Amino acid sequence: MGLGQRYKHWMYDWETRLTTRDTNRVVRPLDWGTEWTEKWPCRNGSSSPHSPEELLIGFNRQILQSSDEFFAYRTPSDFRLESRPNLSNVNGGVEVRKRPQFLKFTSPVETPYQENNIAHARWFPARGRRAVVVLPQWNSDAEGHNGLCRIFNVLGISALRLSLPYHDVRKPAEIERADYAVSANVGRTIDAARQAVIDVRCCLDWLEQQGYRQLGIVGTSLGSCYAFITAAHEPRLRTCVFNHASTYFADVVWTGQSTRHIRAGIEGAIDLDRLRQAWLAISPMSYFDAFQRYPRKSLMVYASYDLTFLPEFSRQIVEEFRRRQLDCKVAVLPCGHYSCGEAPFKYMDAWYMARFLEREL
Repeated sequence: MGLGQRYKHWMYDWETRLTTRDTNRVVRPLDWGTEWTEKWPCRNGSSSPHSPEELLIGFNRQILQSSDEFFAYRTPSDFRLESRPNLSNVNGGVEVRKRPQFLKFTSPVETPYQENNIAHARWFPARGRRAVVVLPQWNSDAEGHNGLCRIFNVLGISALRLSLPYHDVRKPAEIERADYAVSANVGRTIDAARQAVIDVRCCLDWLEQQGYRQLGIVGTSLGSCYAFITAAHEPRLRTCVFNHASTYFADVVWTGQSTRHIRAGIEGAIDLDRLRQAWLAISPMSYFDAFQRYPRKSLMVYASYDLTFLPEFSRQIVEEFRRRQLDCKVAVLPCGHYSCGEAPFKYMDAWYMARFLEREL
């Protein structure tokens, strides 16, 4: 076995260990979640479907025809910047360090979970008029990507790190993981994506109110999916970073290591093609025409040994950028999805993103 094959097997083994260390993944059966559609726009009076599946697939088609309406919102009137204690133990005592600031506002998308209805975004201000909204990965805790935001600050770029729907402080007490963001509940998963996109747009409103005009977005994994859909509907975003990217939402859920528990609960009730149709409205591949409306520069980073966002999906996205002659730089990391967050690859990843934003934003 050659050196390249040994490295590949070593990387796959490492990636598998990283994706199997969590023991709290819950297998749930397929739920169409049609009740989540009741507050959606784009209904067009449809009220008598033959089945829940037909209802959801019909909504997806309507959303894609009127996506500007689906992701429309009213700017919140309750933006507030709050400071919180940042405590750490020092020699058995407690040290109070600089208080981090958090932007809070009521999400325009209302859900049954009060915790999730208040958006939280940690604020990392820097000198200058450049700012990015940062969207971390699925199941990120409150500390995820904070280090990356500090790197951006060094370069004179302010960062607003948004907690995704159903994550960290927005997570309902009944769940251990951010399962309500991506799950076997088809309608709720779409609703979570809609909420994420709209919450990002609200963050851009606040940044504009603070005088920022050079605006960008940085999304990782699930955050990258949300970032692409946001950019497709946001002319204010002049620079985009997609850290891991894939074609269709369903394909990632069906083939990815980190979503194997979701597939285990649904594959007896649905196949990949039907699931793809049911989640077209939250798939980046569906929004290239909309994305192409606005001139911007993009960076896409993907990993050669990714078992969560398979590399062939990322390459298909790259080819679509190139086919449309869109301005997109590409960086390929010699690691996997989860190992991208480990040394030394996390430093390589941060370097690509920081260098790109410093030059292009």
